[in-house]
Amino acid sequence: MSIIVGYVPTAEGTAALDRAITEAHKSQTRLVIINSSRGDAIVDKRYAQAADINEVTQRLEQAGIDHLVLQPVRGNDAANEVLEAAEKYRAELIVIGLRKRTPVGKLIMGSTAQQILLEASCPVLAVKAGA
Repeated sequence: MSIIVGYVPTAEGTAALDRAITEAHKSQTRLVIINSSRGDAIVDKRYAQAADINEVTQRLEQAGIDHLVLQPVRGNDAANEVLEAAEKYRAELIVIGLRKRTPVGKLIMGSTAQQILLEASCPVLAVKAGA
């Protein structure tokens, strides 16, 4: 069993990671961090750079949490990468961060969080930054 967290180097991603660490401590479960890109990782601001990953890894090591950090670049969208990891690592929980969006933004852009919420086969915990 594991806890999957969709991580991006933003306030929302940090909030999701914070909560996932708390949940991993409670259940003594492996934490799997997913940070993906469709293939434009060099210009994708949501794809964590080496310094971001090093910071996350150090934090998890200091917290004593069994973890795995994955950065797939396979052309899949982030929701599919999180859902696939949830199946592969038999997730008991998925943790995602939510960002505030306008109604028009939701209509035009679609929603990674919405897809995860609707298609996940395990509970999903959605957190807001600063909450």
